[in-house]
Amino acid sequence: METLEETELCFPQLLNSSCVKTKRPHYETLLIYIILFSVSLLTVFLNLLVIISISHFKQLHTPTNLLLLSLAVSDFFIGVFMFFQIMLIDGCWFLGDLVCTLYQYIAYIVTSASVGTMVLISIDRYVGVCYPLLYCTEVTQKRVQVCVCLCWICSVIFQSLILQDVLQQPGRFNSCFGECVFVINYIAGVADVIFSFIAPITVIVVLYMRVFVVAVTQARAIRSHIAAVSLQRSLKVTKKSELKATRTLGVVIVVFLMCLCPYYCVSLTGQDTSMNASSAAFVICLYYFNSCLNPVIYAFFYPWFRKSIKLIVTLRILRPDSCKTNML
Repeated sequence: METLEETELCFPQLLNSSCVKTKRPHYETLLIYIILFSVSLLTVFLNLLVIISISHFKQLHTPTNLLLLSLAVSDFFIGVFMFFQIMLIDGCWFLGDLVCTLYQYIAYIVTSASVGTMVLISIDRYVGVCYPLLYCTEVTQKRVQVCVCLCWICSVIFQSLILQDVLQQPGRFNSCFGECVFVINYIAGVADVIFSFIAPITVIVVLYMRVFVVAVTQARAIRSHIAAVSLQRSLKVTKKSELKATRTLGVVIVVFLMCLCPYYCVSLTGQDTSMNASSAAFVICLYYFNSCLNPVIYAFFYPWFRKSIKLIVTLRILRPDSCKTNML
């Protein structure tokens, strides 16, 4: 039998009231710390570059880029939350019940807003490719700003309802000192899975399937030089940049789904809706890792992002009238 001295506690001075640390080999713990810290730092840095780029350069103030800005803001905060996730590697939380609750609450809001932004991006691409004549008049910066604000407000309201039990009494579900767990009741858990996963994913997949069909049709028409009058008009309005943006954002959405699905699959197949941050570390970190991949995708597909990185890193962004630089 293990003696008390051999057992590593989160708070040794509390003895029986303290949680027990998760035992791992030292090298494994160190490796996990290094990887998570590096990914977290990279996520914060890259998304900060996206936020500065789109916010600073006036030429990048387009409806689609405003949606990317919203996504970058949520990804930035997710990168920050990964620092907190590092604390839970050994199963111990040292910042108290209130901070634990705030961490969970804000993390839920940010991830929910991220999913909502993905839906808005799908709608934006659907209108841009399928109804190009209406896009310039109907999809304006003001309307996109309103939609983004509503997305974040709805996320706050929805997650406040989902986590109301936790918010009313922080730490009520903790069984010992040093634990940071959250328990969602069955109805709230079902609602969260439906509105944060099933419904958004359905909308995203259906819209992008339609976008894909139209994009393929237009590409074939361009190659064969055979098109109806209505399609010819559509092709004149639908610029190559629109189709390129559609392809890029399609990659973003596919990667997002690949990182998101494991988390909700665990939720759907679990015995209950209780989620321990330590036991769910892998799926949570995979979910968070998506936030690091988005800016990398932009760097591969968007020349304006690569150009803006050079201007920011070389501090040329500080020059007068740098905001008017030609980025496209």
